[in-house]
Amino acid sequence: MTKSLSSEQPDLAVVEGRATSVAHLFVDRVAKSPTSEAFRYPVGEQWKSITWAQVDERARRIAAGLVSLGVEPEDRVAVASATRLEWALADLGIMLCAAATTTIYPSTTADEVLFIVSDSGSTVVFAENDEQVAKLRGGRDVIQAVRKVVQIDGDGDGDWVIGLAELEKLGAAYLAEHEDIVEKRIAQLTPDSLATLIYTSGTTGRPKGVRLSHDAWTYEAAAVDSVGILGEDDVQYLWLPLAHVFGKILLTLPLQIGFPTAIDGRVDKIVDNLTIVRPTWMGAAPRIFEKVYGRITTMMASEGGAKAKLFDWASGNARKVADARGAGGKVNPLLGAQHAVGDKVVLAKIRERFGGRVRFFISGSAALNQDVAKWFDAMGMPILEGYGLTETSAASCVNRPSANLIGSVGWPLPGTEVKIAGDGEVLIKGPGVMQGYRGLDDITAETLVDGWFHTGDIGEVLPTGHLRITDRKKDLFKTSNGKYVAPSLIEATFKGICPYASQFVVEGDGRKFVSALVTLDEEAVVDWAAANGMEGSDYRTVVSSDAAREMVQGYVDELNLGLNRWEQIKKFIILPRDLTIEEGEITPSLKLKRTVVTRKFKDELDHLYD
Repeated sequence: MTKSLSSEQPDLAVVEGRATSVAHLFVDRVAKSPTSEAFRYPVGEQWKSITWAQVDERARRIAAGLVSLGVEPEDRVAVASATRLEWALADLGIMLCAAATTTIYPSTTADEVLFIVSDSGSTVVFAENDEQVAKLRGGRDVIQAVRKVVQIDGDGDGDWVIGLAELEKLGAAYLAEHEDIVEKRIAQLTPDSLATLIYTSGTTGRPKGVRLSHDAWTYEAAAVDSVGILGEDDVQYLWLPLAHVFGKILLTLPLQIGFPTAIDGRVDKIVDNLTIVRPTWMGAAPRIFEKVYGRITTMMASEGGAKAKLFDWASGNARKVADARGAGGKVNPLLGAQHAVGDKVVLAKIRERFGGRVRFFISGSAALNQDVAKWFDAMGMPILEGYGLTETSAASCVNRPSANLIGSVGWPLPGTEVKIAGDGEVLIKGPGVMQGYRGLDDITAETLVDGWFHTGDIGEVLPTGHLRITDRKKDLFKTSNGKYVAPSLIEATFKGICPYASQFVVEGDGRKFVSALVTLDEEAVVDWAAANGMEGSDYRTVVSSDAAREMVQGYVDELNLGLNRWEQIKKFIILPRDLTIEEGEITPSLKLKRTVVTRKFKDELDHLYD
């Protein structure tokens, strides 16, 4: 037995009239607004702009350069780089020569890079710098299909590795003799042509290559456009990894809608860049919102006195107003007046930290804590939580500004169907669903059944038609007492309660009670340490102190008040370091590798049950 969730249909005709391919979409955008700003990008301490016509010129040179290197239609060309303008240019060049982009995180280990390049059959690799080139050199015998490596920062070695400038020079020379080569390649593209090969982060085992067609991307862009939440006057700030499906769709939306994008993947520059770029919207993973929430609330609390009281008063009134509006009710006139004063005196200053123009954020890739979402909503910067997977080209569902139900992932995009299977699993069908996993026909057949993608997520349809995700099917566990526990929801809740938390890993599979591994945020804990007589102490000393344990215990007690008895955290361990991408404990998109973590710290966890 299944329960269906219908998608909005009013603008379905817009979705059905989408471009043939990403290359066609790009060419159309250049024709519509050649002199409009396409990207802003940092050069030293300054920001520069590039128009759509200028992007077109460089992308065509890259495309022709790839053709001159022997790249054929649907050949895979890999990009191993952080988020930056050149990533976007390389991707567009690949699209224009009818090839397909294989995405690689710059933090990916050398072993996994070689696996992805080899498994994808990539013939050319764009590598950001010497570090990325070294990963390829170390296993050149494994990736024999790679004809050339194009180094973004650097001139190459004049042989196997060439610089990006040299590739563009090759392209310019090729265009001089074959001026219509790009048009010929674009003409060969169909909606079913392979556009992108994205390897899943691999929370368990080797990553799988997800085959996404041009039609999947043009559908996603047209569907988001038809919802009407973005326009040409918007400004996007894009820092998310473009190797991730979330980042990749955010790179495609400007081609459809035409707004400019400020692009810079340096995470440590986000706060500074927001005040300079002054975006109207931004996509991010929940961890970013959790860090901001924790930082501001703890900072205001540490101020104490009148300033802290004023902040609490203003944010408290804002929360009441947001709750009233969210419930569809009227705001009491007195409360409205108090909120107006608090907003002008306090909340407006917080919005200025984000540039002062943010209309909304979009959150994806993991569950967003409701308290964090409500806080941002109260601040006047709502977070629209969405839902999708690599296998569904990112967005399948998203909240709307006019119907933002916190705790849900919104309504399906027009043209996407969602239904709930008898066991609670979320199933998705639509143009955004993948063609399959590269070279893994058996797994594809298990996951794609009669056009329905089995997500592996457990969810429910709310009376409003919004979808709520409760947990990953494989993450649900049963205690020795026979009670099921959904760890992700508990983890997200704790990170909203405790402003110092970085990771909270719930464990208890087959055990007599539930426990947790805790890590504290290295930045947030500095101020806490100073306020608790440990200023200047190293991280390990701080988190292993009795005071830190007492602090965490207080937040765990608060968490337990909202949990069923069998879900409550009876014991926990504070780890002496945070979980990292480098240690393989979280993915580059900041998802927890639960199996890796619980296996790595098995002895410590076992000790809790002695």
